[in-house]
Amino acid sequence: MRLAALFSGGKDSTYAVYLAERLGYEVPILLTVNPASEESYYFHYPNVWVTRMQAEAMGKIHVMTRAGPKRDDELRALGDLVDKVSGKVDGLLSGVIRSRAQYESFKELCDKRGLKFVTPLWNREPMELLEQMLIDNFEIMIVGVAAEGLKKEILGKTLDKMLLNFLKELFEKYGVSPAGEGGEMETLVIDAPIFRKRIRVLDYEVHWSGFSGFIDIKGVELIEK
Repeated sequence: MRLAALFSGGKDSTYAVYLAERLGYEVPILLTVNPASEESYYFHYPNVWVTRMQAEAMGKIHVMTRAGPKRDDELRALGDLVDKVSGKVDGLLSGVIRSRAQYESFKELCDKRGLKFVTPLWNREPMELLEQMLIDNFEIMIVGVAAEGLKKEILGKTLDKMLLNFLKELFEKYGVSPAGEGGEMETLVIDAPIFRKRIRVLDYEVHWSGFSGFIDIKGVELIEK
């Protein structure tokens, strides 16, 4: 079965591609919605342009569109993307973990088009997922934070066991989801087993306001592994 992956460039959508291929699916196409602002209802905002480099690193077709500012605009943009590839694939792959709103909206979109909705991360325990990503040699950069306890200094860091323990403590203290699925934490995968080349970040700028912020990546390149 061939799938188009809903792809943000973050850990969840990338790991979903990895797991789906291990389960025997083909994932030849990556679909990216570029939201109008960081207040997006459904989609990853920081540095979404890097997805085209990640797609190249994986040797996959990449299709991206920009969405308007409203919730319906975002779903309409995704629907338009799916319509462009629906004759080439049998289903849509998503890295959704616990967000019922995302799950139901995306599944309804697929049901209307007769497509299978595949969610290999659905209802998985977030901390166990993060631990498994590290075991599976995913290199994950923190590119945005918006939750109590997540400081400016974490931006640009690569996820490791020490940072994982820190996130676990925050979850226990403040109830912050280690998965960051509600926008508490945004990530960018710079290397993974499914990458033929890895991403090297050349330069970035930190934007911080009050209790949240993100890094604006200015340049990347693909390098041999």
